[in-house]
Amino acid sequence: MTISPAESFVRAKMNLSHPMTRKFSSNYPFELDDFQIEACRALEDGSGVLVAAPTGSGKTVVGEFAIFIALEQGRKCFYTTPIKALSNQKYLDLVAAHGPERVGLLTGDTNVNSDAQILIMTTEVLRNMIYAKSPALENLGFVVMDEVHYLADKFRGAVWEEILIHLDPEILVVSLSATVSNVEEFGEWLGSVRGRTRIVLSEERPVPLYQHVLVGHRLLDLFESPGRINKELLKEERRAIQRNQFKGRGRENGVLDKSEIISKLDEEDLLPCIFFIFSRNGCDMAARRTFRDGVDLTSGYEKSLISDFVTSRTAHLPAEDLAALDFHEWVSIWERGLAVHHAGLLPLFKEIIEGLFKEGLLKVVFATETLALGINMPARTVVLEKLIKWNGESHVMITPGEYTQLTGRAGRRGIDVEGNSVILWTPAIDAAMAASLAGTRTYPLKSSFTPTYNMSANLINRLPIPRVLESLSLSYAQFQADRSLTGIVDQISKNRLALQTPAPTCDFGDFEGYFALRMEIKELERGSITDRGSRRHKALEERAERIAMLRKRMREHDSHRCPDREDHSRIFEKRSKLERDTSTLEQKVESRRNVIPRTFQRVIQVLRELGYVEENNLTEAGKGLLGIFAESDLLVAELIKEDVIASLDAMDIPVVLSGTLFEARGEEKQLPRIPKSINESTRQVVSIWAKLVSVEAKYGISTQREPDFSMSWSVSRWSHGGTISTVLRESDLSIGDFVRHVKQIIDLLGQLIVSDPINSLKYQEALKSIDRGIIRYASVSG
Repeated sequence: MTISPAESFVRAKMNLSHPMTRKFSSNYPFELDDFQIEACRALEDGSGVLVAAPTGSGKTVVGEFAIFIALEQGRKCFYTTPIKALSNQKYLDLVAAHGPERVGLLTGDTNVNSDAQILIMTTEVLRNMIYAKSPALENLGFVVMDEVHYLADKFRGAVWEEILIHLDPEILVVSLSATVSNVEEFGEWLGSVRGRTRIVLSEERPVPLYQHVLVGHRLLDLFESPGRINKELLKEERRAIQRNQFKGRGRENGVLDKSEIISKLDEEDLLPCIFFIFSRNGCDMAARRTFRDGVDLTSGYEKSLISDFVTSRTAHLPAEDLAALDFHEWVSIWERGLAVHHAGLLPLFKEIIEGLFKEGLLKVVFATETLALGINMPARTVVLEKLIKWNGESHVMITPGEYTQLTGRAGRRGIDVEGNSVILWTPAIDAAMAASLAGTRTYPLKSSFTPTYNMSANLINRLPIPRVLESLSLSYAQFQADRSLTGIVDQISKNRLALQTPAPTCDFGDFEGYFALRMEIKELERGSITDRGSRRHKALEERAERIAMLRKRMREHDSHRCPDREDHSRIFEKRSKLERDTSTLEQKVESRRNVIPRTFQRVIQVLRELGYVEENNLTEAGKGLLGIFAESDLLVAELIKEDVIASLDAMDIPVVLSGTLFEARGEEKQLPRIPKSINESTRQVVSIWAKLVSVEAKYGISTQREPDFSMSWSVSRWSHGGTISTVLRESDLSIGDFVRHVKQIIDLLGQLIVSDPINSLKYQEALKSIDRGIIRYASVSG
């Protein structure tokens, strides 16, 4: 692109005024994009930044600039991510860039070089540090919050807001977000809680995306021009429907099988691809089926590279464990250039697959949507088998935001000149449905913030109640609630202005009093006075007497003689309705104003009744709640207070804690198999849970998830010394689910060691019983 001499002069001047940005950008073999330079300069100027840009556009460059400044200034930089897989990946990337001595990793169950100048961590770890006033926060200059749009997450989103509200205001925050429609609103809120914050928005993909629909053997463009569905696609769709009606339901409505689809993509030079299937079992079946069909996408040389890569990363695993994980079958599939990626895999296997894909050795990865959550695995093409997925409760259409996140994986910067998305046509997924997702750009960021017991305990431990209420009113949730009231408040003002106009007077008497009599009679005749029980007959008589008396008074009223009384009544009726409507709107405003502080006060009422708070101060039991960060924080605290955990053998503690942490996926819930050694304990857990539900209901809140002991049998087998092959053989568990759940228990045990020091030795013994074998070497970095 040719620039004018004037523009060249301005750029040169800006470079001179931002030497750190210039020095940083010179380290890259390519010229930084305008939005990256703008964000870096803002950060160099001492401003926080919010960068909203599409997946794969290079937002993380701005986060890396924050690290660069921290290293130059001799300060610390924390880089937070929403999931451990992202933290692990970022850790490996930054170790490669800056060396292992400067980089550390903290993810709850992993602690590597925790005193390093650059620390990568999950968001919860930073939140916990803030509440604990950790010494690690000293000399902290920058915090990068990757995937900050996660604050909309129903279960974990509050953590992002806790950090942004309570982090020292002198620390600059770099917020990296996907493109959302209300980025200006979010940036305005960030500025209100963090001080000066530059909003940097880019909606351009670095690699253009071309969207297609595969109808039978024909690969057709979805759009012929922006917003206009391809006419040829609509014709082919009609022909396909006619063919299906003529032939019957046949082979999946004429849709090609996975092997044929891969062959078609290979012919069109659209590999490598990520093939999204919203089911773990569906991914596994697709990989095994294509393997059996003889699909082979790698050369002999590539097969040897894959074999060497896998061997170098699995040599430390015992042969017995490898056999239990179907390792050799998966290696054979990987060597063909095929793989799966989902939460049911061993984390180490996922890391191997990610590494092989980045090296260009895998050509097709069948994946669930978890791969779209920030993992750096771009492909030339993304294939969507369906546009409907299970959300934990029902099968629903994916949202435009999810569609954008999934297709954001298409197109490798510096490799591909274009990215491609391919939707598989079926009668259930037509072109209009695909176009509505692909063409929608309105997916706002909505806060899910609400005070938890642990959050509330930590806040009153740090601040007096008035300051706590003030800090909670700063939440994005309250900010959005207040914003939503603007139109309602305007309407109330208009109504009040209209009501200031004096009501018409009646020359015959007090018409307002006359109208009140008419309204009371009307309400009584509608039966607004409810009759109950044995007094029903008497109440009817009393009501009839009251109506008769009011009618007499109405006829005797001076205004009853007014010839315009019906016209006056209609005016008063409209006025009365306006007053009622205004009152309803004012109640709505009152219910939304200070909704977050009010929720906090209800939480405190529950804590008072249960003995965790007295006179706005934490009791000893309340102090124990400070370090319990699990979703079922109050239930776990009650199990400690009621000595349920203390009465257990060390190896049964993980089994009982499993019930407070685990939640079976909606499609997999079944009657749990509970070990005899914890039968009485499970009854106690359920009894305490029921008590908490009752206490919460008294104060108008509901946060308690029912304990789920579905995983308890497997955890018991593991904590009592069983092998991983035994655990997997005796259950329908995936290794990924089991490892992830045991790591959650390990994380909670680590919290209890600090929160309940009287039983710390027993917790340490419990931790040793499960933190072993495949759990310890489940990940390259962990």
